[in-house]
Amino acid sequence: MTLYEIEREILPLDTAAMEMARRRWDAIAKPLHSLGLLEDAVVRIAGITGSADVMLGKRAVLMMCADNGVVAEGVTQTGQDVTAIVAENAAKGDSSVCRMARVAGADVIAVDVGVARPVAEAVLDRNIRRGTRNIALEPAMTEAEAMAAINVGIDLVREKKAEGYGMFALGEMGIGNTTTASAVTAMLTGAHIESVTGRGAGLSDEGLRRKKDAIARAIAVNHPDAQDAFSVLRCLGGLDIAALAGVCLGGALYRVPVLLDGFISAAAALAAARMCPACREFLLASHVSKEPAGMLVLDALGLKPLICAEMCLGEGTGAVAAMPLLDMALAVYDEMRTFEEIHVAAYTPQS
Repeated sequence: MTLYEIEREILPLDTAAMEMARRRWDAIAKPLHSLGLLEDAVVRIAGITGSADVMLGKRAVLMMCADNGVVAEGVTQTGQDVTAIVAENAAKGDSSVCRMARVAGADVIAVDVGVARPVAEAVLDRNIRRGTRNIALEPAMTEAEAMAAINVGIDLVREKKAEGYGMFALGEMGIGNTTTASAVTAMLTGAHIESVTGRGAGLSDEGLRRKKDAIARAIAVNHPDAQDAFSVLRCLGGLDIAALAGVCLGGALYRVPVLLDGFISAAAALAAARMCPACREFLLASHVSKEPAGMLVLDALGLKPLICAEMCLGEGTGAVAAMPLLDMALAVYDEMRTFEEIHVAAYTPQS
């Protein structure tokens, strides 16, 4: 699909379903809006799905795995071979997000969208190319490659929704992708490189200096149009970030809530929202990343995180950590008696 076709087909949230969900919350025997953002999340999910009978059903982490050519600039502590290793471990259920996902009742689907070497068959093969080009020297992707990665995310939402999944969490694995996410964020928000670039998986002072320098050179060499999010994504991003942006767009197209993880997935979501603004309404923020730009990106999206736990692991770990919170909110929403049922006067809004 083209971006024009995607934007044309995204329909607004169902306001009638949202109003019914709000009324249900207000009728429940507890102080008004006392579950805060959890109530708001349930209302938004009602608007996304078109029903105030909110059921999440099966949920999955779509873990997009890809390598980034910018690792050649010394911006990471480990080599890009780690991307393939973690992707393979995730596919067999042996990674951090997999352990947490079991508790949250979520499936983890590891997807090779651009890993530098062939990976085990258990990893879903959607490989577009063996890693991106070095953004410090040239654009990360061609237009065709970037659009293909976006469509990987869109198509996976369609396919997995048909299999009965009712919520998708964004996950990623790609050595060097905090560098690409920082570059994308700097361009899309206008923030200074210094304020959006962190140490990732534990860079030294010298490594952090190289990382910031690589981002500055990438912007100078590629000079993408800050008003053209697709250009920014293609020039400075990665196949993993592009595919995650596709999941955000797919959630809006196929009316399935998408739960963001940390900084990298939020940068992807921001790119998606700048390409097709209507998709923002279909996103939920799980947590705020410890990365320097974690809150800045959520603010740019107009989203509030459910969790503030200084997490920055990635893979989708923050997103699955939020799932039990949503389940608990739905337990109250579905099962709690109303003021009328317990014969108590309802709370009323006070001016």
